Amino acid sequence: MKTKIFFFSLILLATTVSTSAQTDADRDAVKRVAMSYAEGWYEGDAAKMESALSPQLAKRIARSSEKGESTLGQMTSTDLIDATRGGLGKKTPAIEQRKDVKIFDMMANSATVKLEMRDWVDYMHIARMNGKWVIVNVLWEMKSKK
Repeated sequence: MKTKIFFFSLILLATTVSTSAQTDADRDAVKRVAMSYAEGWYEGDAAKMESALSPQLAKRIARSSEKGESTLGQMTSTDLIDATRGGLGKKTPAIEQRKDVKIFDMMANSATVKLEMRDWVDYMHIARMNGKWVIVNVLWEMKSKK
């Protein structure tokens, strides 16, 4: 019995060590992806935005009408890249730009991230696809006007 516990402990330790060895590099890569998304938007840089996105991106927003009926708005990666290219984000003065990234959780191939921009908050799922971290899902909401 002691032998089984000893070997289980070794396996657990080895898994923890190998996971933590890649964590810092992966956390940096995940943060860079979220920053490329934010910077791409504010700079109107469609190529930078595209580099951060999975071609299968699903970006959604839940909205309520004046009658209280909910709808789900959707954007694809192409929609977001085209909107970025349109330069709307470039109208945000540099002093007002927010790009606050918080990684909530992360595993070997997936991460959940919050990105706070000036006018909205994005909750992202970022995945390692073919060795590269990319944004696959975004649920976002506009900030309330004060």
